[in-house]
Amino acid sequence: MRVFAIDPGNIGSAYCVIDAETLKPLEFAKVSNNELRQIIRDWKFEETDYAVLEALQSYGNLIGKDVLDTAYWLGRFAECLTRKTICEPLLVYRIKVKVHICHDSRAKDSNIRRALIDRFATHDFANGKGTKKNRDWFYGFHSDIWSAYSVALYATETLLKREKI
Repeated sequence: MRVFAIDPGNIGSAYCVIDAETLKPLEFAKVSNNELRQIIRDWKFEETDYAVLEALQSYGNLIGKDVLDTAYWLGRFAECLTRKTICEPLLVYRIKVKVHICHDSRAKDSNIRRALIDRFATHDFANGKGTKKNRDWFYGFHSDIWSAYSVALYATETLLKREKI
């Protein structure tokens, strides 16, 4: 089984596909939103695959155009995934990911990244990537791909385990 996770953005979004058994990233990138819609359309979803989206959550602050644009794309990705997959995409809130990975709702992206490296890196304990000749778990990761991976990890270890995948 694979989990297809998206960290949506207002212009570009990151996605990460992981193997639910090994938790290994299989495919990932940060691409324009239109490119990601095309990737979803072309993706060969199997009956056992799940899709997960990082959802927006209000903290009582004013929001701007970027957040509204991200909400627009979140809806477009959800619709596109609904048409391609057997079940509705799961929505995951960032605070749940923070608590699951770091055990702290105040964790920052750098804390999540550090916790992921500490957990999964096999030899490059500084950044978890390794080199071209000696790749580690997160080789090729950058920017929002870390977030997409953390969303997939959370969904796999909590939401999908409850459904007894």
